[in-house]
Amino acid sequence: MFEPFFTTKEVGKGSGLGMSMVYGFVKQSGGHIKIYSEEGHGTTIKLYLPPARGQVEVEAPAPEPPRRGSEVILVVEDDQLVRNYVVTQLGSLGYKTIAVPDARAALALVDKGEKFDLLFTDVIMPGGMNGRQLADEVRKRRPGLKVLYTSGYTENAIVHHGRLDEGVLLLAKPYRKAQLASMLQQALGE
Repeated sequence: MFEPFFTTKEVGKGSGLGMSMVYGFVKQSGGHIKIYSEEGHGTTIKLYLPPARGQVEVEAPAPEPPRRGSEVILVVEDDQLVRNYVVTQLGSLGYKTIAVPDARAALALVDKGEKFDLLFTDVIMPGGMNGRQLADEVRKRRPGLKVLYTSGYTENAIVHHGRLDEGVLLLAKPYRKAQLASMLQQALGE
């Protein structure tokens, strides 16, 4: 149940990242998780997290406002709600966006000659081509293109299962606007 790519969904209907992400969070926090399931009675999941240590800071320093961009970003995200969120966040940061739901649509834009400065793609997508494969195909057509990956899976799970190479830029979901802005600046070489 905690395997990153285990799912009970039909092929093409998504991946089972939920419990993998929960497991990763619990383990990173120094806790553990227990599952009890009985057919006809349901499932109970218990999360055990260590107690918080230290003092809670009452007043956090105001974050530095993110730099406004002007580049064009090709967003490839199969989940429409996430895609709309990303486009809204990128627009508020000053970036122009082109958004598509899958690798096939992205490659069609590339082949049509659409201009963009960065490929921002989900790693795991339905349709037979993942984000890394898409980036490889786009770079064949546009060598040197900058790429930023995003995923709900942990980086260890993504690298371990061969979906990405170590050292690539990966923005873990869920992320905040400031994290998005910072990773975009890093990806664009600023």
